[in-house]
Amino acid sequence: MKAARLFDFGDIDDVVVRGDVPAPVPGQGDLLVNVHAAGVNFADTLQVAGTYQIKPQLPFSPGLELAGEVVGVGEDVQGWALGDRVMAMVPHGAYAEQAVVPAKAALRVPESLDWAEAAAFPVAYGTSYMGLADVAGLKAGETLVVLGATGGVGLTAIEVGQAIGATVIGVAGGPDKTQVLRDKGVDHVIDHRAEDMADRVKQITQGRGADVIYDPVGGAFDRTLKATAQGGRILIVGFASGDVPQIPANIVMVKNIQIFGFHFSAWLTLDPDRINATFLALADLCADGKICPTVSARYKLDDVRTALHDLKARRIVGKAVIEP
Repeated sequence: MKAARLFDFGDIDDVVVRGDVPAPVPGQGDLLVNVHAAGVNFADTLQVAGTYQIKPQLPFSPGLELAGEVVGVGEDVQGWALGDRVMAMVPHGAYAEQAVVPAKAALRVPESLDWAEAAAFPVAYGTSYMGLADVAGLKAGETLVVLGATGGVGLTAIEVGQAIGATVIGVAGGPDKTQVLRDKGVDHVIDHRAEDMADRVKQITQGRGADVIYDPVGGAFDRTLKATAQGGRILIVGFASGDVPQIPANIVMVKNIQIFGFHFSAWLTLDPDRINATFLALADLCADGKICPTVSARYKLDDVRTALHDLKARRIVGKAVIEP
C-alpha cells in the first residue's frame, strides 16, 4: 500500500511517501476504507512536529479526516456494508490508500457531497457547529466575529453563523481573502492588515462589541478581548498563528467574559452522542443547501509535503485535500 509516513517527529519535509507500507487490518468494531480523499488540517502539522495532543507511535501515517468506500468490515460491526460511502475523523492514518476507521466514528456521506467535499467536512464543520451552537450558545440576532475567516474552519464558522441567524463579521488579511468573504455574503468584512480589528468591531456594533468571537488563530488576544462585549463569549478552537496567548484574568472578570476551550475530536471519547447529534444537525443543513465545503486545493499523495507547507503558510482558502 502507498502511504505518507513519518519515522521521527520533526519537520514537514521529514514526511515521506512509501509504496511498501503494509495494508491495515480492521479489528473488532472497525471498518477498512479505501481512502478517496483526506482533509488537510493545521493539526496535521502539529502531529508531524510532535506537539499535537495525541502522539501516535512511530512510524505512522499522518492525517486526521478522510472520506472513502468501505472495503472491509470487522467483527461486531452493524449497520455498515461493503461499498458504503463513509467519512470520519481518525487519530491518524488518513494520508494513505487505505485506513482503518472505528465504526463508532464513521459517518455516512451526504448524497450532495463528492469525495473531496466529504473529506473536508468532519473536523471543520463539527468544530464550528458544536462549538458555536452547543458550547458558545450562539443565537439568532447576536453578533459573531470569526477570526481567520477564510481558513478551513473559518469559512465553516461563517456558514454556521449565517444558518443560525447571527450577524457575521469576518476577519481576514488582504484584499483577495476579504473578497472571498464578500462573495460569501458576510455581513461585515474586516481586513486586519489595513485596520484594527477591535476598533472596527466596536464601530460596527456601535460601541458594544461582539457577543461571540470564534478564534482558531490565537495571537493578538488583547484585541480579541477588546472586541468582545460585556458578558460576551470567546470560543478558542486553535492556534494557527503559532502563538498561544496568555489570558489576562482581570479583564475577563471585569467584562464578565466567558472563555471556552473547545477540542472537537476529544468528544468522540467524552460524549459520542453529542458528536452524533452534531452531525445529524449538519446533515440537515447540508440537505437544505445552507452549508457546503469550500475545497480550493487538491493534491496527489506524492505532494503531501507541498500541501502541508501551503497550509502552514496560509496560502489556502477554505480546505485542501489529498487524493490518494
